[in-house]
Amino acid sequence: MLKQIALKRENITSFQQYPFDIPAIRSMDTLPIRKPITFFVGENGAGKSTLLEAIADRCDFHTAGGGRNNTYDVHASESALGNYIRLSWLPKVTRGFFLRAESFYQFASYIEGIGLEAYGGQSLHAQSHGESFLSLFLNRFQGDGPAIYLLDEPEAALSPARQLTFLRVLRDLAEFGNAQFIIATHSPILLGYPDADIWSFDGEEICNVHYEETEHYTITNTFLQNRERVLKELFSDEG
Repeated sequence: MLKQIALKRENITSFQQYPFDIPAIRSMDTLPIRKPITFFVGENGAGKSTLLEAIADRCDFHTAGGGRNNTYDVHASESALGNYIRLSWLPKVTRGFFLRAESFYQFASYIEGIGLEAYGGQSLHAQSHGESFLSLFLNRFQGDGPAIYLLDEPEAALSPARQLTFLRVLRDLAEFGNAQFIIATHSPILLGYPDADIWSFDGEEICNVHYEETEHYTITNTFLQNRERVLKELFSDEG
């Protein structure tokens, strides 16, 4: 399984250009992957999706979304970071999948063109967005041997109830299916997965945080506990 991500700093000629001008990426040396479930959190532009895409690139997954054997005609920009990271494995894993919520429609169209047997026998386009996501999770994320799954904001199409269902899918695959997940997310529900590693990309360095320390938890909890006060302050014309 994936054990460590290292930035090949010796190959970088300038830390003033993208993606090395992102503070979390610029300060990165090595990032240990210690748990079956790892979350990347942070504001938009903090670098979490950039690093996730780079991992997918090093795994030879389709950078628009897919696995090693998925080749379909859709724009997939070359990872700006892929050539500058090194992945350490024990053992090496070649099976897996990279999910990008933003390009899932194109992936579903590709699946329609090659057959539906691996996805429950039902068209992904014939299902709602959330249903098609879950169909992918339930039918694609399985098989013999270890696998790594890289998910970029999977909650985009999932209602809160479906996110809870997805947590069960994660548990079953991680505990019984020999699977490893690295997930970039904004969802306080998904982040609540027990005993997961959470790496925050906010700030100058990537740091390990507890669930209750994430901004996603604190803002959501504050809003739910003090909705009227939060909205009053938010809509106030003062200041």
